[in-house]
Amino acid sequence: MDKQEVSGIVEINPLLPKKQQVDTMVEDFKKYLSVKDIAKKFGVTDEWIRDLIQAGKIRATKIGSWRVKPEDLEKFIKSRRNY
Repeated sequence: MDKQEVSGIVEINPLLPKKQQVDTMVEDFKKYLSVKDIAKKFGVTDEWIRDLIQAGKIRATKIGSWRVKPEDLEKFIKSRRNY
């Protein structure tokens, strides 16, 4: 097993060679959504999405620019439901 998810956090197996650990993290990161992608999908501004990230409403990772795991976006959407 290359990785396992514990409480929503993907942990890379430390016994894997470093290159394979990095490759696994890069592949996971490619699945993340950009602020622009999210804003376009929901018809809102990039600024509003960044405000939600800064407020801690949407979990995100900043490497160059903010990126959001699809699972974290789904959690945010579910938290906004009224049913």
